[in-house]
Amino acid sequence: MKFNDLDLKNWKNLEIETDSLWLIKERDKSGKHKNIYHGNFIPQIPNQLIQRFTQNNDVVLEPFMGSGTTLFECENLNRKYIGFDINPEMLSYVNDTMRDSQFSSYHIGECDSMNAENVNYEMENAKQNLQINSAQFVLMHPPYMDIVKFTDKKEDMSQISDINKFVNKFKVVCDNTLKYLDNDRYFAIVIGDLYKKGEVLPLGFYCMDMIKRNFNVKLKGIIIKNIEGNRAKLGQGGIWKYRALNSDYYIFKHEYIYVFKKEV
Repeated sequence: MKFNDLDLKNWKNLEIETDSLWLIKERDKSGKHKNIYHGNFIPQIPNQLIQRFTQNNDVVLEPFMGSGTTLFECENLNRKYIGFDINPEMLSYVNDTMRDSQFSSYHIGECDSMNAENVNYEMENAKQNLQINSAQFVLMHPPYMDIVKFTDKKEDMSQISDINKFVNKFKVVCDNTLKYLDNDRYFAIVIGDLYKKGEVLPLGFYCMDMIKRNFNVKLKGIIIKNIEGNRAKLGQGGIWKYRALNSDYYIFKHEYIYVFKKEV
């Protein structure tokens, strides 16, 4: 298949998830991966998606870089990487982590992905630095509204508490970044839901619907990910189960991974 270089002659031995339910025992802590940033996603997610939807030397674009999880997987899998983040502390952390690396096929920049001028400027720099023209995969892991405020910048999407405003701002990020993705290639959104004012707000579904309504794409997969070793939901002698039984809610342990194909 043209969008990956998996050895299908050896398909039985490939450790690539093809089901829509991913049950993961614990996060990968090998190599550069450290759980130092609240809200960073587990390395197994970019690892699986990059192997499934890219080839050797393809370009992965990420408008919410965070602590560099996807970059470290691109280093392991020999993919070029472009990453943006609004948090300068994360840029410093990632630069420090990559300081002694032999891998140089990446470009990262402090960038507000809602600002088209910022994105265009960083993309032009990335094109020159990496000698590329476009991206072959886009991976987005936006904040889940204001559950965790990552910076105090007003431009930070983690400052948004209104779901409609959040979805509209996320559309701007998609406008700014998906234009750099080749046609007939893939992008993925990793996002969860949230619980506010006594009810579930299905943020993932809102974002998925927005993309389907506004972009020429095909929805190729809705994956539900559950990590069994979620410390926030396992500790204190099962106190979360007691709280749920004493009330009317269910315990959040899932995230969604929406996989789309960009059409011509």
